Amino acid sequence: MSQGELLAQIIGRLEGSGIPHMVVGSFASSFHGEPRTTRDIDIVIDPSGESLRRFVSSLPTSDFYVDAGAATEALERRTSFNVIEMATGWKVDLLLRRDRPFSRTEFERRIRTELLGTAIRIATAEDTIIAKLEWATAGESERQFRDVTSILALNRDTLDYSYIEKWVAALDLVDAWKRVQASDDG
Repeated sequence: MSQGELLAQIIGRLEGSGIPHMVVGSFASSFHGEPRTTRDIDIVIDPSGESLRRFVSSLPTSDFYVDAGAATEALERRTSFNVIEMATGWKVDLLLRRDRPFSRTEFERRIRTELLGTAIRIATAEDTIIAKLEWATAGESERQFRDVTSILALNRDTLDYSYIEKWVAALDLVDAWKRVQASDDG
């Protein structure tokens, strides 16, 4: 199964289960910036208990590994769980939408597009920048900073900088934002 087929399978099953969702992470930064390889797909979801049960039970055990208990615990704790495609080992990380102002706003702003032949909802360029800055700050990942720099380079004239700066300040990401801006200017 290709990554495009995996994305189509998971998105189709999320939609069939009635779970609102949004592609984030490296797929979103590759969409808005420079493409890069990755072995996983990150998707934010906002399910009910029933829709999550429908989704998990819709995954054929011959093709996918998913731990139903981990999915239920992730819903209760608003964390994450994953689905693994058995033939390739590719992983889909399903992140429960966090219950905080930025995460609610980010989710409301998601946009419709096509990725790898599948109609999806994806985080905006601005929200991908903010999320990547947050991940970079949490783990000091240079890859996250490079992703942000790539998005800035390719979207410089279309980004809503006042929106980015509002959330950068609210989420205490000012130093990370300044670092990226300084490297982007140089």
